[in-house]
Amino acid sequence: MITKMLSEEESRHFGSLQFTPSRKAGLARLRNFAPLAGREYAARRNYDFGPEFRGYVSALSPWIRHRLITEQDVLNAVQKHHSISQAEKFVQEVFWRTYFKGWLEQHPSVWTAYLSNLNRALESGIQNQEYRDATQGRTGIDCFDHWVRELVETGYLHNHSRMWFASIWIFTLRLPWELGADFFLRHLMDGDPASNTLSWRWVAGLHTKGKTYLARANNIAKFTEGKFNPVGQLAENAEPLTEKAEHPSVALSISDPMPKGDFLLLVTEEDCQIAELLPHEPAADMGLVASCERSPLSLGKTAQNFAAGAIWNSCDCPSLETTNWQDRIVAAAEAAGVKTVVTGFAPVGPVATKLYKSKLAEAGLQLHQIRRNYDSLAWPHATKGFFGLKRKIPTILGGLGYPLR
Repeated sequence: MITKMLSEEESRHFGSLQFTPSRKAGLARLRNFAPLAGREYAARRNYDFGPEFRGYVSALSPWIRHRLITEQDVLNAVQKHHSISQAEKFVQEVFWRTYFKGWLEQHPSVWTAYLSNLNRALESGIQNQEYRDATQGRTGIDCFDHWVRELVETGYLHNHSRMWFASIWIFTLRLPWELGADFFLRHLMDGDPASNTLSWRWVAGLHTKGKTYLARANNIAKFTEGKFNPVGQLAENAEPLTEKAEHPSVALSISDPMPKGDFLLLVTEEDCQIAELLPHEPAADMGLVASCERSPLSLGKTAQNFAAGAIWNSCDCPSLETTNWQDRIVAAAEAAGVKTVVTGFAPVGPVATKLYKSKLAEAGLQLHQIRRNYDSLAWPHATKGFFGLKRKIPTILGGLGYPLR
């Protein structure tokens, strides 16, 4: 059994994980995990023993999602203990998130189509008994019902369990994938428009056309070490979903230049550490919480609190609610005597939509969205499947200054 492979020294990494929305907590988790990011991670990463035992996966995604710690922070820590080749599996997982971000940025109609289909599905399906049973963990499929409760209570799920969950939702329960993606996005602390939407589409056979992911009882039994074994309860076939809509590629936008002179800093959940890239301290700062607009339905408290806490712990300033945030930014800029508002680049999603629809320009304010060099180097390679980006990982790492060993 995999659990018996652990030494006493390693067992300390298997304690119950606390997700505190601060950079300090994220870096502490990273320090503990980085030594295990090589062969140990490759051997154990697919096993899910439940929320009490998370030492064999990084569980860094909530902090990375809000960039309380960045992908480069993670790569820096890992390469102190392993070569890139030794930690290949883990490095690839870091770049999967990057791939999804870059791909959706170049295919934004996927997000708008998802929102449109979600609204239609909610109108027709929210009163559906099967939907209510699924979201309340009453399907009778023990593993699935357990994951529903775990997700709602903790705001987190192991990646392998997310795949099983999505497959059961789509192919066994026969529910619209958009409703499942919405359920995840409302409850996951690392809920991300790109990673979440495209992962669900990948399971359904929409992202990689015709290729689905089918949850199998023997696979679940193996990687939960017998905790769950839903023999005879799961679909045995997974015909890929189809769609009529085409999602043409669009050119990536160019990052705005660094500001000159004084500015007001706007911190959003997309990049809570953007201040580290700026040439000097802002004249004032504010935080914008847009997580509540992930869904037409209410967010889970754990996910909502993590997003709000991430912003508060980063800028130690009042967070703007969605109703009057533009007026308050205009007032803060006037009080500080500045005409420039700087924020981290907002990829496709609720924050980007809010900034696009803002009336800051009408008030004479210029909005600068600063994109990180990591994104600018990697996103252009996220044009087709992940393996196109995978081939470019050495080039991207070289551009970031990492020695390839």
